[in-house]
Amino acid sequence: MSAVEVSTLIRATPEEVWAVVMDPERLGDWVTIHRRVADVSRGPVRGGFSMAQTIHLRGANFKVRWVLAECEFARRAVWEGRGPALSNAHTEYVLAPHDGGTRFHYRNDFHAPFGPLGAVASRALVGGIPEREARNSLRRLKTLLEQGPVRPSGM
Repeated sequence: MSAVEVSTLIRATPEEVWAVVMDPERLGDWVTIHRRVADVSRGPVRGGFSMAQTIHLRGANFKVRWVLAECEFARRAVWEGRGPALSNAHTEYVLAPHDGGTRFHYRNDFHAPFGPLGAVASRALVGGIPEREARNSLRRLKTLLEQGPVRPSGM
């Protein structure tokens, strides 16, 4: 298993951040490894909502099937993902009001297939890429949300 945790402070309300991070059509605006999304559930985002996402790592595309396991509007989302060769991921977004903006915390636990041997191979193949890409994605999210309407300074 490999875990990545990163967070950032964004000058936008939790509702504004939520609207972007929970919109499958906006993934390409901020997630650096995102390539496309398909098979998106109809209707509003809610528990049980699902989608298929193609991501790109180390020169290869992978499809991950995500299901929204927990959903607390503008506060917390937990996605459970199934990828190739029985790999799986648990991704959590936590949003908290902070000085007129939002603290956005991202956590991803990735479980490689084939137990400990798969975990060793996964670390050898991807190394620090997941954490670097998570940090880059949060930087993109911050920039995207902060270039909107002018907000009062002081954050």
